[in-house]
Amino acid sequence: MARMTHNLKYVVATLLLSTGLGWAQGSDTRLDDLFAALKQAEGSDAEQIVGKIASEWSRSGSPAMDMLLERGREALAMGQTQVAIGHFSALVDHAPDFAEGYNARATAYFQSQQFGPALADIGRVLDLNPRHIGALTGLAVILSDLGEAQTALAAWREVERLYPASPQAAAAIPLLEREVDGSRL
Repeated sequence: MARMTHNLKYVVATLLLSTGLGWAQGSDTRLDDLFAALKQAEGSDAEQIVGKIASEWSRSGSPAMDMLLERGREALAMGQTQVAIGHFSALVDHAPDFAEGYNARATAYFQSQQFGPALADIGRVLDLNPRHIGALTGLAVILSDLGEAQTALAAWREVERLYPASPQAAAAIPLLEREVDGSRL
């Protein structure tokens, strides 16, 4: 439990430090353009842009690493969580600066209810890519599940800042605001 608390504090600190700092890996004009369009998009247009962003992030630059990512995703889709974790672990071992490998493994850890490792991987994703909507969403969900309403709210607000049309953020933020405001009374 102490380790999970340490990881939680690390991830929350990473989130707070990354908020508003923009893209940590330098400027990528295509991604910058997609994020600018995402701020204005609604509905299915916004979902398509998020899909394009995710597609960009899923390209490691190495066919072998892309294959590990795909095999891990296939195993995860088939419910083979431990196999998926193995593929994603090999991926992050061989491509430690590829944020999507950590994000995929965080998803697998979350699905196997290993919240400490999931939080550690989310922290690494956000170190590499502070605009990673999926990692921020995962962080918000885990924080909510752990009863950390105020920090979950901060994570959802960061998702909303990057992706104003996020239906998940739109649903979660009002509930968490009421919970946080109610706890202040």
